[in-house]
Amino acid sequence: MSQLSESDIQFLEQRGISKTRVQNQINTFKEGIPFVRLEKAAVVGDGISKFSNNEEETLIAQFDKAAKTISLLKFVPASGAASRMFKALFNFLDCYDASRESLKVYFERTGDTAVEEFSEKLKELPFYKTVQSRITGKTTSINEAVFLFVKKLLSDEALNYGFYPKGLLPFHDYGDHVETPFEEHLKEGAKYAKTGDVAKLHFTISEQHEALFRKEFALVGERVSKSTKTSFDIGYSFQKPSTDTIAVDMENKPFRNSDGSFLFRPGGHGALIENLNEQDADVIFIKNIDNVVVPKNADGATASKKVLAGVLLQVQQKAFSYAELLDTADLGVEQLDEIKQFLEEKLNVRFTDRFSNHGLKEQIDLLKDKIDRPLRVCGMVKNEGEPGGGPFWIKGRSGHASLQIVESAQIDVSDEGQRSIVGDATHFNPVDLVCGVKNYKGEKYDLLNYIDHEQGFITEKTKEGRKLKALELPGLWNGAMAFWNTVFVEVPLLTFNPVKTVNDLLKPSHQVQ
Repeated sequence: MSQLSESDIQFLEQRGISKTRVQNQINTFKEGIPFVRLEKAAVVGDGISKFSNNEEETLIAQFDKAAKTISLLKFVPASGAASRMFKALFNFLDCYDASRESLKVYFERTGDTAVEEFSEKLKELPFYKTVQSRITGKTTSINEAVFLFVKKLLSDEALNYGFYPKGLLPFHDYGDHVETPFEEHLKEGAKYAKTGDVAKLHFTISEQHEALFRKEFALVGERVSKSTKTSFDIGYSFQKPSTDTIAVDMENKPFRNSDGSFLFRPGGHGALIENLNEQDADVIFIKNIDNVVVPKNADGATASKKVLAGVLLQVQQKAFSYAELLDTADLGVEQLDEIKQFLEEKLNVRFTDRFSNHGLKEQIDLLKDKIDRPLRVCGMVKNEGEPGGGPFWIKGRSGHASLQIVESAQIDVSDEGQRSIVGDATHFNPVDLVCGVKNYKGEKYDLLNYIDHEQGFITEKTKEGRKLKALELPGLWNGAMAFWNTVFVEVPLLTFNPVKTVNDLLKPSHQVQ
C-alpha cells in the first residue's frame, strides 16, 4: 500500500481498522481467492446423519432434560433490508405506465411472471388490508389499482416497505392481527430456547433500525409473553465498522471517494462471527430472520431443532470426556485409537495416513488439537432445487479432508470434475445450526481463531460511475466456521421456509388460515 497520509491514518483509527488488516485485504485482491476443492458430496451415511423416529424421540428427551440446567440462546442474523425482496416490484414501478397499456399487454410484452402472480393474488398477501387502507378514492381500472397498490407499498411517502428491515415486515396474517418474522422468532424461541420461563434471543441488526425493533417489541411483547407463558431477554448488536473491508480499483489500489477518503464496504454476514463471539451460552441456536413457520408447522420445526440440540449435547458430552482424558490421563495406544475412532465417526474428522507413524506424544497432541474446538451441528434438507450452499467434503490446502458448507460461488464450475461432484449433491444448507462454543472446563472459545481467512468472495461493483472490486469476508457458516468440528443432520423440508421474494409469502407454508 502506498504511503498513508495523516488523514488516512486517522480515518483507519476511527473505524478501528489496522494498517496491517488493510494491507492483507489488498494482497487478497492481488492474489485472488482460490476456489474450494471439492472431494465429494456429503450424503446420508457419508457426512450426513439421519435418525429414526425412535432415535429422534430419544434425542429430544435428552435435550429437554438438559435444557433445565444449561444456558440457551437463539442468535438471529436480522440486519437485511427488504429491498431485494421487492426487486421485481421496484422494476414494475419504473417500467409500467397504466395510461399506455393494460397489465395483460405488459405481462405479455415483458414476460414478468413475478408481478403477474403478485397482481392475481393481492388479497392473499399479509399486508393487503394495510395497503388498501392507504388507498383513497376509486380507481378506474385493475391496471391503475395494481400500480397504485405497489406504489403505496413501496414509496417513501407511504409504507416504504422496500427499505424496512425484513424482520419487521408483515409476514403472517392471523385474521385479528398480522405478525412479523421478529414476533415469530420470539414464539419459536419460547419453544426451544427457554431456561425456566425465560427465553433469551439476540438479533444482529442495522444500527439505524434499533429503534424500530425496540418499538416492535413494545407493541407485541406482552401478547407473545402471554400466549407462550414466557419472559424474554432480548439483545441487539450491530455489524462492527472494524469488519468493513476496503474497496480497490481495477488495478488493486485503494478506491478513494470524491473527498479523497478510502471507501470501505460491509464485509458481509461473515462479519457476524464477531457478534457471535461476544455471546455466552452453553447452546446457541442460529437461524435467519426470514425463515419462519406458521402454526401448522411449528411443532415439526421445534422437534427438529431439539433433535439437533440433542445431537450436539450427546456428541459434546463424549468429546468433553475424551478431551479431559487427553489433558489429565496417561493414555495408551488402545485408548488413543478409541478417541481417534470417535473423532472420525462422530465428528467427521479426517487424519492423514501419517498419523500412525507418529509417536504417542505427537498423536496425543494431534488428537487434542482436533477435539478441542467449537462444535456445530447443522441441519441439512433434501435438495429440491432451491439456491444456496451445500454440504461437501473438501480437500484443504494442507491436504486434509474436512466437512464444510460450500457456496456455489466458491466452486470452479468450469472444471468438469467439480461440476460432476456438485451434481452428486443430495442436500443443501438451510442455515439451521446449533452451536457449542465452550470447552469441557466451561471456558468459551475465541471463535476468531477458527476462521479460514482465505475463503471469501471478490465481486465487481460501481461507485459514482467508477468500477471497483469489493471483498466479502468468509461466510458465517462456511469460512468463518471452517475450523470448527462439524456434524450434518438431515432435517425435514418444512424447517426451510425463507422469504427471498415477496411472492414467497404466497406459498402455502406462509398462509396461516
